Amino acid sequence: MITLRKSLERGHADHGWLNSRFTFSFAEYHDPKHMHFQTLRVMNDDHIAPGGGFPMHPHRDMEIFSYIVEGALEHKDSMGNGRVLKPGQIQLMSAGTGVTHSEFNPSSTETAHLLQMWLFPNEKNLTPSYTEWHPKPEHDTQSKVLVISPDGREDSAIIHQDANIYRIKLKGGEEITHDLLAGRGIWLQVVRGSISMNSLSMATGDGASTEVSGIYNIKASEDAEALLFDLG
Repeated sequence: MITLRKSLERGHADHGWLNSRFTFSFAEYHDPKHMHFQTLRVMNDDHIAPGGGFPMHPHRDMEIFSYIVEGALEHKDSMGNGRVLKPGQIQLMSAGTGVTHSEFNPSSTETAHLLQMWLFPNEKNLTPSYTEWHPKPEHDTQSKVLVISPDGREDSAIIHQDANIYRIKLKGGEEITHDLLAGRGIWLQVVRGSISMNSLSMATGDGASTEVSGIYNIKASEDAEALLFDLG
């Protein structure tokens, strides 16, 4: 069985400088039916107005990463990192024993669009760390690319959790398969476009999950981009 989480059924907050959709309970949005999926705790779809952003604030004991969809995101943190990330790039921060960071849209004209996701770590009180994943030229022709993993294989960013996360990019009519092993779960988040997972149709902003092992067919009805989480 596959469970669909429709885009417009997500929580919503519009602060002017920030327009967000929340897949799971977050901030003032609380829905006991949507607290998390396995170790995936936060799936926020953020649009940040030009010059807007989150000032320095603390986190701990959480694996936090952002996937840039459009525009740019400027990151600064208490570990001394300072970066401007562009579309297709990922930043991953392990908050561990505690870290502060800020995230701003550095543009004065363009809105920044990103997905920010949090996963529970596999243990508490880790040493804070920061890493990034940038697509390589050869990834442009690859429909399924491993971007985050617990062991850093295939040049993926390292996360402190049993989680393999893939960037999916398909042209209309293209398809891939994913084999979900017993005891694991899939979360598929559509970044843009229209796709189907087995017989379930999904549009931009939709998410779908399952904990039933087997081979899943993911097909695009139009050019599409998605993130696929394979969680232990």
